[in-house]
Amino acid sequence: MTKELQGIAASDGIAIAKAYMLVQPDLSFTKTTVEDTAAEAARFDAAIEASNSDFTLIRAKAAESLGEEEAQVFDAHMMILADPEFTGAVKSKIEDDKENAEQALSDVSSMFIATFEAMTDNAYMQERAADVRDVSQRVLSHLLGVQLPNPALIDEEVIVVAHDLTPSDTAQLNKKYVKAFVTDIGGRTAHSAIMARYLEIPAVVGTQEITNSVKNGQLLAVDGLTGKVVVDPEADEQAKLKQEAADYAAQKAEWAQLKTAETVTADGKHFDLAANIGTPKDLDGVLANGAEAVGLYRTEFLYMDSAELPSEEDQFQAYKQVVETMSPKPVVVRTMDIGGDKHLPYMPLPEEMNPFLGYRAIRISLDRQEIFRTQLRALLRASAFGKLRIMFPMIATIQEFEAAKKIFTEEKDKLVADGVKISDDIQLGIMIEIPAAAVLADQFAKHVDFFSIGTNDLIQYTMAADRGNEHVSYLYQPYNPSILRLVKHVIDSAHAEGKWVGMCGEAAGDPIMVPLLLGLGLDEYSMSATSILKVRSLMKKLSTEDMKKLADTAINENISNDQNKALVEANVK
Repeated sequence: MTKELQGIAASDGIAIAKAYMLVQPDLSFTKTTVEDTAAEAARFDAAIEASNSDFTLIRAKAAESLGEEEAQVFDAHMMILADPEFTGAVKSKIEDDKENAEQALSDVSSMFIATFEAMTDNAYMQERAADVRDVSQRVLSHLLGVQLPNPALIDEEVIVVAHDLTPSDTAQLNKKYVKAFVTDIGGRTAHSAIMARYLEIPAVVGTQEITNSVKNGQLLAVDGLTGKVVVDPEADEQAKLKQEAADYAAQKAEWAQLKTAETVTADGKHFDLAANIGTPKDLDGVLANGAEAVGLYRTEFLYMDSAELPSEEDQFQAYKQVVETMSPKPVVVRTMDIGGDKHLPYMPLPEEMNPFLGYRAIRISLDRQEIFRTQLRALLRASAFGKLRIMFPMIATIQEFEAAKKIFTEEKDKLVADGVKISDDIQLGIMIEIPAAAVLADQFAKHVDFFSIGTNDLIQYTMAADRGNEHVSYLYQPYNPSILRLVKHVIDSAHAEGKWVGMCGEAAGDPIMVPLLLGLGLDEYSMSATSILKVRSLMKKLSTEDMKKLADTAINENISNDQNKALVEANVK
């Protein structure tokens, strides 16, 4: 029976396909005593063999989609399956203690995990705990006859359905087969939603009940333009959505004609439209959409897609590829922004009550300087191949910026002394995402080369509303006068010191926000590559003088987010 759900539109587009449930199955079991230990050991061997086949296939798929280096993580998984110490210990439990295979596996894997996690002086061995956990879960699934979902193995057109998607889950999605995704929780600025826009696939998040409303293989229709999801759509509903998809494709084709056009307003003022990227693979979309810069290179995905801390050489090659490909257009690289909802299995972080307000981003970099220095050295080496700008995230105080700049200067001096070629024109800037930094922008502007406003975090911190929590998603209010006043203060402060200001949060590509930002004088707009041509088309219709009056009304006369949204809609056609 047809059912319609409403979520949050997170990535534009329309798709109709079968549901693929990316939901962890129930792996609970009961401890039992077995009499036929030989048969139980044989059952365990069969589960080991099936798991090995799984990892062989997963590895091949990962090598194809992510590259050979990233796929090597699964070699470690298969080594565990072949390790006689591991498998022998499980069989001993079965034979000596007459435990069922599930319990024996659980006992042994728990022992191995605890042993590895206790090796606090050996980071590499600590990392093996996650491998044992993953391997044990897969073997257990085969013992129980339950299938584990794996997005890397999808080989037909589907719509992925999940409670939530981690950034690493989303990074595995192959848009050749994954036509859209839908989740129970999340908001438009959640990282899974941002990744969907990178992949150019429709997404609806925050439906609250999609995983309970759909079965694997059921037909789904997803409208990423409106946030509507239809389960088992009737023929007429399918026809309607297919027509809307065709209309949207025609609109995109019209925008595509602006790929090589300069970004100018109706009164001839030029602004820079840049793209946000997560990996060098995103450059195809950047070039296809005519970006004038990379306004945000999220380097944390380089760390998240690796089985261990990426080496200086690995990072150098990635940064060089981006900088060289974009040259002579500028590239803003954000240093490692781990923490919050972005975790590294090989770098455990402390458990925190409020991780978004905790040990993350520049705070980790300044504390664990060996990681920071490696990244800065790689960036400095890459600077010789194009126009590099480096941005530090989560800066709250001027002292933090000065500390980061000091480390940068030290590593630059070392490389120059070693004869390494480095650009002499590297700008250093900061993300304005903490209200304390926004309020003190007039002082920060004396020290930095540029600002880039991260609206996703700036809004959640200013409004005290978790950006991933659908229950308070109504407080994600980019047009709220309090947010607009902060943005204006940042822009005015930078311009007073002759510095430029960009915006790399999702608001930079929002067709309601863009007219207001033009009026406030923002210099650079960085967004998902798929939004660039739409925004370029919009800007061609706008006069900066008219938008200044609009922005002035929004800041000084209107008192709510909704009023300002209505103001723009009434004045911008």
